[in-house]
Amino acid sequence: MKASFFARHAAEVAADLIGHTLLVGGVGGVIVETEAYDRQDPASHSFSGPTKRNASMFGPPGHAYVYRSYGLHWCLNLVCESGSAVLLRALEPTDVLDAMHARRGLSESRLLCAGPGRLSQALAITAAHDGLPIDAAPFGWRPPSAPVRVEAGARVGISRGVETPWRFLLVGSRFVSKPLPRRTV
Repeated sequence: MKASFFARHAAEVAADLIGHTLLVGGVGGVIVETEAYDRQDPASHSFSGPTKRNASMFGPPGHAYVYRSYGLHWCLNLVCESGSAVLLRALEPTDVLDAMHARRGLSESRLLCAGPGRLSQALAITAAHDGLPIDAAPFGWRPPSAPVRVEAGARVGISRGVETPWRFLLVGSRFVSKPLPRRTV
């Protein structure tokens, strides 16, 4: 995927990534869940400006921004316009599942990449990936093989900017980290 794809608003990119296959070192799957963050968003790491931790978010579009969440899990983001990025929340595992099973230590495929920490562990994402261009090795991409249906809703696990519907999911996927709440009429 070319870096120019990412030179747009993060919410547009987040929605358009659904259905693409991401590979890291040949291991990966179909993106089924994303979240968008931009510089005006109080939930974004870039909201208060550049720091050592978020420096990659202020770099060129089409690069990885990797950070550690709660000191436990690496999280993979794809940089869009300056100060904005898309968090990859879930993949449907499709390529080299045995490596993902070994890295995660589980047999249930549905849980291999259902959540940003799980996804990064399954793909062996670390701080070494921070700032790397995502249009070159170890990253690889395949476009969707068929049209996809995307739904949007509130983001997960944040206390500021919760109402912004910048979480995007592949309609009907059982591999998302958490389904959207059912709408009541």
